[in-house]
Amino acid sequence: MSLPTTMQAMVTMGHGDIDQLVWHEDWPRPEPGPGEVLIEVAACGLNNTDVNTRSGWYSKAVTEATNSEGYAAISDEDPTWGGAPIVFPRIQGADVCGRIVAVGDGVDSGRIGERVITDGWLRDPDDPDNMDKTGYFGSERNGGYAQYTTTPDGNAVKIESSLTDAELATFSCSYTTAEGMLTRAAVSERDTVLVPGASGGVGGALVQLAKLRGARVIAMASEAKHDDVLALGADRVLPRSPDELKVALDGERITVVADVVGGDAWSGLIDILERGGRYTCSGAIAGPMVNLDLRTFYLRDLTFTGSTVVPLGVMQRIVAYIEQGLIRPSLAATYPLAQLREAQAAFIAKQHTGNIVVLP
Repeated sequence: MSLPTTMQAMVTMGHGDIDQLVWHEDWPRPEPGPGEVLIEVAACGLNNTDVNTRSGWYSKAVTEATNSEGYAAISDEDPTWGGAPIVFPRIQGADVCGRIVAVGDGVDSGRIGERVITDGWLRDPDDPDNMDKTGYFGSERNGGYAQYTTTPDGNAVKIESSLTDAELATFSCSYTTAEGMLTRAAVSERDTVLVPGASGGVGGALVQLAKLRGARVIAMASEAKHDDVLALGADRVLPRSPDELKVALDGERITVVADVVGGDAWSGLIDILERGGRYTCSGAIAGPMVNLDLRTFYLRDLTFTGSTVVPLGVMQRIVAYIEQGLIRPSLAATYPLAQLREAQAAFIAKQHTGNIVVLP
């Protein structure tokens, strides 16, 4: 098939506020290199990492909550998830659903036409378990906020599903993040898991995936979103910021807290963990600076795990769950790609439940 030489793309020009997202009508279309595929993008989901990288929130100089604006001061040395600068201009967007339309040298041409979703974790093929050699799609290489994108052959995962392109674009980042957290915390049917921020993309994924493991799930969300979160499978939903969490739990014993919120309420989450409990974290949208009483940590034999780079096989597990109908999408809204600024502002406002997706 004949492919255009240029494409429409929303390009991040540097760290800063939302004006760094610049629309281009004639951005050069990428060519797949050796071992790569070219995907015609049908949909691309939004994620916190897009906002955090663009705004510079990952820098240790920033102590505020995630927001859609740039920050007054960031360190040039550690402004991204991996602690190293990235190259601008950059096309962000990690959650692509689309079809392969061309392949590079060394890739089976029979893949052309496959419907795929992207695995965001870019690994060294000779050392795939080495976390220090990982990158992320839409960060260390261009991603999906465009009509076309390239990715390594192994990162374009074939999927067979009746779900729409927009629905499939809600899974990759949120659900692999959630599954990585639950894997690190070794969640099983013996656990009761508390999920703050359960109405967000990762929070909703945590609810579904913890239930799939047989755990009891207690979610926290604003009252207007309780019905949505219950529909995802939560056993109970508590207010987002109860006056007294221990009282609100009414005797429930919490063995695992799976958190992407952080912020001022963080110490209360730790206080309600039972002896030998586990806390697992992959975000801090309410703020990264928290207070910890080390006596609570060691006297109650708690285990803390951070989770960013997910274990090998997690993406394939998520795809299998999708194809078997064991998990379902939570699609809040779609926007045209040209309105990514508006979509990202809505994403940060957190008035939605689930994921927001843009369509080229």
